[in-house]
Amino acid sequence: MDDHEAEDLLRRALIEPESSAAVALRVAGLSLCDTLTVVFHGRRDLGTIQTYVANGRHGAGAAVSAGDLMRVPCDLDLGDAEDRDEAEVLYAEQAGALRDALIGADTVLAVWREPLAELAGAPVRVDRRIALDERLPAHRLLPCALVAPERRMVVTAVCGARPLAAGRPPMGIVCAQQDVARVYPLPDDPERCLADFLEAAAEHARGVGEQLRRQQTSVERFLELSGEDLPPAG
Repeated sequence: MDDHEAEDLLRRALIEPESSAAVALRVAGLSLCDTLTVVFHGRRDLGTIQTYVANGRHGAGAAVSAGDLMRVPCDLDLGDAEDRDEAEVLYAEQAGALRDALIGADTVLAVWREPLAELAGAPVRVDRRIALDERLPAHRLLPCALVAPERRMVVTAVCGARPLAAGRPPMGIVCAQQDVARVYPLPDDPERCLADFLEAAAEHARGVGEQLRRQQTSVERFLELSGEDLPPAG
């Protein structure tokens, strides 16, 4: 969801509060993110309970702008609840699954920080922006990323889109550098993953260089032919 859609969703929720509700879940004591606030926002007309994650502590009645919310496509599904008591049980289970996923992803991302710094040969920056400059092949799970400026490389946690009723969402760590991005399993070895990614990035760079060389040669040959009588086409 882009900023305009998120802003519109919040605006409509304020205009029609009777048809919407929001519940916040705080996840504290994290290694990189420190504290996260999960916002479950449900609207009767949309038929979904959408999930957002924000950096920091946001309690009841706190104002959170659309630019501070990151959409995570892992939504609550309380459709199997027969009554309020069952809904409470399902909510606790599903919210707990998301909380465990956030804690696990934050912990693993913190483990990646030192190997990435050694690879880059320079300090690694923790980027807590909601929107990153790099395009990623999967949805972000945390509003937090490791950035190695010297390598122009971003490492962050991602997840697959599915309802929380199915349990903890599938997660991974993505490495991205310009036009190259790869997702690795969360428990994989950071050093092995970084070595694999650098090899893939180098191979991509060689391929791009070869393509540019072929294009340049093609243009040169064409310019040479342009001064001569070309054979008729067809």
